[in-house]
Amino acid sequence: MNFSPIDGFPTVAEVDRISALADAVIRNLQITQCYHELSSALAQRTGPSANWCSFATWASRQAGQTIRKEDLVRALQNLLATAPATAEAAGNVAASAQQSGAQRDAGQIRELVWEALDPNSAVDRASEAVGRGNLKVFEEIGREFARFLSACLNDVAFDAGKIAAFCQELRSGEPPDGQRYLRQAFELYYQALFESDAKRRAELLLMANVEIGLHEQTRLQPEIAEALDAGFVDATQLTGRLIGAIFPNGGWLVYSLWSLRRVLGRPSLFEMAVTTLAAVAQHQIRQFITEHMMTIGLPHGVQVRLGADLSAGFPPSLQHITDPDLCSLLEQIDPTPDNLHGSGAVDWANLPDRLHFIADLFRCYQESPDLFEPPFTPDQVAMLKAGRLPGGDLLQPGLL
Repeated sequence: MNFSPIDGFPTVAEVDRISALADAVIRNLQITQCYHELSSALAQRTGPSANWCSFATWASRQAGQTIRKEDLVRALQNLLATAPATAEAAGNVAASAQQSGAQRDAGQIRELVWEALDPNSAVDRASEAVGRGNLKVFEEIGREFARFLSACLNDVAFDAGKIAAFCQELRSGEPPDGQRYLRQAFELYYQALFESDAKRRAELLLMANVEIGLHEQTRLQPEIAEALDAGFVDATQLTGRLIGAIFPNGGWLVYSLWSLRRVLGRPSLFEMAVTTLAAVAQHQIRQFITEHMMTIGLPHGVQVRLGADLSAGFPPSLQHITDPDLCSLLEQIDPTPDNLHGSGAVDWANLPDRLHFIADLFRCYQESPDLFEPPFTPDQVAMLKAGRLPGGDLLQPGLL
């Protein structure tokens, strides 16, 4: 096989340097750019079919919006204040507080309700969980891609010993601790380097992408569940905060009396109203965070909604799967093989739902050249690699 040696791709040392960054925002931006560079380097050998890093580039860029908390607090505050369910629940809290002797008007009490719900904390918790997940995946899988490119990308002929030595450093066993799927995936990527048949190469790459996706999503389950549960509202704590804010002069006495009533099984109307508010607000916050997390922005303004069935369709090379191992893998995680019905993941915290969606996402977009477009402008790249937050719109490259 004749080709010019490929160089300039990120090294293991570069991945380790990025992983060690303390600033989650800058770290995420450098992770996103590094995924793009890893993706582009591998594609120089395998052709225009996307690899796992191609998808990780855009998922990481989307995660950055949550990590940076861009306008999320303001949007959540607006949602809580205007959604009919929370507005009604807050009104009931105000009415019951006034019946209990509160000296504030209904408008003032509602303002105190929005402050006590503390949407900043929910957004902070979601941001922290997403940031940890972003790092967790990159420092493992991003590092292995850098190691693979360094060890194998410029091989001119298939070397079974070379890829065996590479995979030997990956742990056996199932995820989250084992790396069996990573071993299998890199063996497939290595085969793809030397495969001349386009369809066979496309199926090898899809199988590798799905296996890494399976490993990645299993490992990410705790962080995803934590991010989606970031809006948990403790009714008892919320009651205490509101009593202190609404009854500033006698809050401790009111709280003591109502605590006694609760022990006796006779909660006050105010406490019941706050409990209802907590449940409604928690539902609204979870919906908001879920909606925000379950969207991936691709180039040219394409928004892929993770909760809706995919509509892009399979490319010609992947419309009919012939590799028996790939067929077997897809049968394990895709209950609707060869069509997109039910591909939308209604509950992103549900691992099987996520895996079904991701397998179809990889298959639909594997031949999309848009995935190889740079996620940031050259000026933004220069700034983020210098450790500074770039200017301009970080979700729309080119808008400065």
